[in-house]
Amino acid sequence: MTAPDTPLDKTFDPAAIEARWYAHWESHGLFRPARPAAQPFTIVNPPPNVTGSLHIGHALDNTLQDILIRYERLRGKDALWVVGTDHAGIATQMVVERQLEARQDKRTNYSREDFIAKVWEWKAESGGTITRQLRRLGCSMDWSREQFTMDPHFTTAVVKVFVDLYNQGLIYRDKRLVNWDPKLKTAISDLEVETREVKGGFWHFKYPLADGVTRDDGLDYIEVATTRPETMLADMCVAVHPEDERYASVIGQEILQPLTGRRLRIVADEHADPALGSGAVKITPGHDFNDFEVGKRAGIKPADMLNMFDAEARVVQTADGLVPDKYLGLDRFDARTAIVADMKAAGCLIPHVIKDKEGNETLHDAEPRTIQTPFGDRGGVVIEPWLTDQWYVDAETLAQPAIAAVKSGAIEIVPKTWEKTFFNWMENIQPWCVSRQLWWGHRIPAWYAEDGSVYVAETEAEAQALAGNKPLTRDEDVLDTWFSSALWPFATLGWPEENPPRHGEESLLARHYPNDVLISGFDILFFWDARMAMQGLHFMKEVPWRKLYLHGLVRAADGQKMSKSKGNVVDPLGLIDQYGADALRFFMAAMESQGRDVKMDEKRVEGYRNFATKLWNAARFCQSNGVGGSASVAAPAATSAVNRWIVGEVVETVAALDQALADLRFDAAANTIYHFVWDQFCDWYIELVKGSFDDETRAVAGWVLDQILVTLHPFMPFVTEELWSKLGDRPHELIVAQWPAPQAAVDPAAKAEVEWLIALIGNLRTAKNELGIAPGARLDAYLPEASEATRGIIARNPGAIDRLARLNGIHFAPAPAGAAMQVGAGDANIVIPLEGVIDIAAEKARLEKALAAAQKEAKSLEGRLGNPAFVEKAKPEAVEKARADHALHAAEAERLTTALARLG
Repeated sequence: MTAPDTPLDKTFDPAAIEARWYAHWESHGLFRPARPAAQPFTIVNPPPNVTGSLHIGHALDNTLQDILIRYERLRGKDALWVVGTDHAGIATQMVVERQLEARQDKRTNYSREDFIAKVWEWKAESGGTITRQLRRLGCSMDWSREQFTMDPHFTTAVVKVFVDLYNQGLIYRDKRLVNWDPKLKTAISDLEVETREVKGGFWHFKYPLADGVTRDDGLDYIEVATTRPETMLADMCVAVHPEDERYASVIGQEILQPLTGRRLRIVADEHADPALGSGAVKITPGHDFNDFEVGKRAGIKPADMLNMFDAEARVVQTADGLVPDKYLGLDRFDARTAIVADMKAAGCLIPHVIKDKEGNETLHDAEPRTIQTPFGDRGGVVIEPWLTDQWYVDAETLAQPAIAAVKSGAIEIVPKTWEKTFFNWMENIQPWCVSRQLWWGHRIPAWYAEDGSVYVAETEAEAQALAGNKPLTRDEDVLDTWFSSALWPFATLGWPEENPPRHGEESLLARHYPNDVLISGFDILFFWDARMAMQGLHFMKEVPWRKLYLHGLVRAADGQKMSKSKGNVVDPLGLIDQYGADALRFFMAAMESQGRDVKMDEKRVEGYRNFATKLWNAARFCQSNGVGGSASVAAPAATSAVNRWIVGEVVETVAALDQALADLRFDAAANTIYHFVWDQFCDWYIELVKGSFDDETRAVAGWVLDQILVTLHPFMPFVTEELWSKLGDRPHELIVAQWPAPQAAVDPAAKAEVEWLIALIGNLRTAKNELGIAPGARLDAYLPEASEATRGIIARNPGAIDRLARLNGIHFAPAPAGAAMQVGAGDANIVIPLEGVIDIAAEKARLEKALAAAQKEAKSLEGRLGNPAFVEKAKPEAVEKARADHALHAAEAERLTTALARLG
C-alpha cells in the first residue's frame, strides 16, 4: 500500500482513479474475499440482456445493489453479488438477423444449428458491452462466477424445471389468445408490448336480425360499433348487457352477418356496457382478449373459435369456410378498407354526423378516435391477438404459495404499498404462455409422434423410450426468456447439481439460498419478481429472497418518461465521463425515495461531484497538518470539547446510517452521510480546529476521516478508496475494511458547547448577509445577562469567537444606546451595535423596497395557483415552475421581514 506521506494531488480527477481501482479490486479477488466462517449475504443482479448497454435505469438499480453489497462486505459478511446476463431470446435473434440483412442475407438461408452458431459468435464478440459498463459504474460483483442463461448448467436447470412441471400437470399445451407479432412471427410477452396513441376510427354497423325478428322498438337490426371492422369476418356472437331493456326481447335470437352470412347468437354478458355506444358489442373470440373470455362464457370452446389471420396477419379462410374469396390473402388493414366499403354498399354502415362551427352537417364513414394501440417494441408493428397452440404454465396454482409468503411476512415487499398491486395481479393471474416461435433460446423439450402424441423428457433418448421408439419430431419453439430467468436465484448457485465447495465452504446453494434481498424496478414485478417467487417456492420449498425492494423509474427533469422519440434519454456513461461514477451513484442514492420516481437533474450530479471535491480538499488540508490514517477502530481519547463533539457526531451518524440501510431508505442514508461530511466535518470541525492541530486533534481528525471514508465507501467507492490509500500505510484496502463500531458515547456537554458556537457563528453570518455587512467586518458584541454555562463556553473558546465570528470579544455588559441587532445562540441573546457600521435609514429603505417586491410577486403567483383554470389546464411543468417560484418569493419575503426586524 502507499506510504502515509504520499501527498494528495491538488485536484480530484475521477477518471484517473476509477479504472485503476476497479482493476485492482477485481484482479485481487476483493469482490468476494474468502470468508467461509462469516454470515452470508446474497443479492442476485437482475440479468441485463446480453444485447444491452447501460441505461439510466440500470444505473439506479445497480447502484442501490452495490451500496448494500459494499455495506455488508464492510460489516464482515460473506457478501456474494451474483452477476450475469440474459440470452434475451427475441432481442438477440433480431440483432443477428439485422446483421444478416445488412449483407443481403437472412436467417432462413441457414439451418437452425448454423444460425445459432452465428448467434454464439456474436455473443463472443459483442455480448460483453453491458458487463464492461457495469464495471465503470463501480459494481462490485463476483465476476468469477459470472452466469449466462444459456450456460450448460443453466440449460440443465431450465429443462428439468419444464419436465418436472409437465409431469406434475403444471405445464400443458393449449389453444389460447396470445400477443402475436406479425412481423417477427412469434408470440411475445406483455412487457414487449408498448401502447401508442394512433388516430383511427369508430365504425357503426347494422347487424340485421335473422328470421324476420324485430326488437320491441320495431327495429330489425342491432347496431354495433368497432375500431377493427376487419375482424367481423370471424365474429361468433353479439353481446348485450343482461339488464339492458332495449335488447331483452332478442337475447337468444340470431343476427345474420351481412358479409359472411354467418348466423350469430345474441348473448347476455356484463362485458357489454349499456352506456357505451349502442350497448351492443360484436364478439370475435379469436382476435380480442376480452372477446375470448366472453366467448368462453357463451359456451364457445377455444378449439371452435374462428381464426381469420395467418402468421403475417393476412386473411385466411375460417374453419367454417364462410369468408368470401375476395378477402383471402389481404393484409388486415387492406381488408379493413374493403370491408368498410362493402358494408357501406350493402346499406349496413351507419354514417357519423359531424357539425362545423356554423352548424353545417357532414357525413363520415367513421367517428374519428384516438385509439390506444398495442405495438411490438421490437417488430414495430401493431400486435394481433391471435389464437394459437402454445405451451402454458398453470400460474394460478404456482401463485398460491407466493401469495401466502407475502401475507405471512416470509417475503417483505418494500415499499409495503406495492403489496396490494401484487395481490391483485397474483389472485387474478392468467395462464402463462411460455413458448416462443424463435430459434435462439432454450428449445422446448417436447417431441411429437405422427399420431399427435406428445412426449416431454429431458433428452431425446428419454422421449424415445417413452414413445416406444416411434419416430419423433422435436418441438420447434423455444421458451420465453422470463421462464429461464425465473430460476435465477437458485440456478445461478448450482441447482440442480450443487457445485463443489470453494475455500472449504459448504455448497453455494446451501449457503446463499434464499437470497437476502432483491432490488428490482416495479415494472418487472410480475414478469420476473413474481415468477421467481413462484418457481423458488415450488422447487426449493423456500422463498427466493426475504425482502423485495421495488424502486421507481428514472424520469426526465420535467417528470416525463424518457424515450428516444422524445429525445430526453440521459446516457449514464456520459455523466460518468463528465462528473465521475461516484457523483452519479450518490445522486441515485440521494434521490431514491421509497415509492417515488427519480427525476434526472444534472446540476445535482455536478453538485455531488463538488461534494467529492470538498472531501478531497478537506483530506488534503488534514494531510498538510500531519493527519494520517488511524490505526484504531475505536475512537481515540479526547479532552477538548470540539474533539469530543465530533466523535459523538460519528457515533450518531453511524447509528443513523445503520437504521436507514436496514430500512432500505437510501435517500436518508445518503443525506445523513452528506450532512455529516459537508456540514459537521468540513464546514465546522475543520474550521474550529484550524490552527490548533495538536497530537490529540491529529489523532481524532485522522480517526474521523477514516470513519468517513468507510461509511461513504458504499456510495462513493472510488474517491474513498483513493483517499484511504494515500492517507496511511494500510494492511488492507478500504473495500474490505471494517464498518465503524466507535465504542464511544455522545458527550452532551461537548455537543451543547459546539452547537452553541455553531449557532452564534452561523446566525451572525446570516445577519451580516441580510443587512449587507461585509463578512469580514469585525463587530462588538454585548451580553448583559449570561448564564454560567454560556460564560464558560465563551471563556473556553476565545479563538473561535475571534476568528470565525469576527467579534471583538463578547462583553458581559449592557450595549451602548443606539441601533443594534440581536443574534441568538442557545439561551443567549447577543446584542451587536450597528451605529457607524451601516446607514440604518438607507438599509431600512432598501429592505422595505425589496420586501414589497417579493410580497407582490408571491401574491401574484398565489393568485395564479389559486385559479383552477390555470392548475388544471396549464402544462404540468408550468404549474410546477409557478409553485417553485412562489416558494422562492415567499421565502425571500420571510428573510427580508426578519432582516427588518433586526433593525426594528
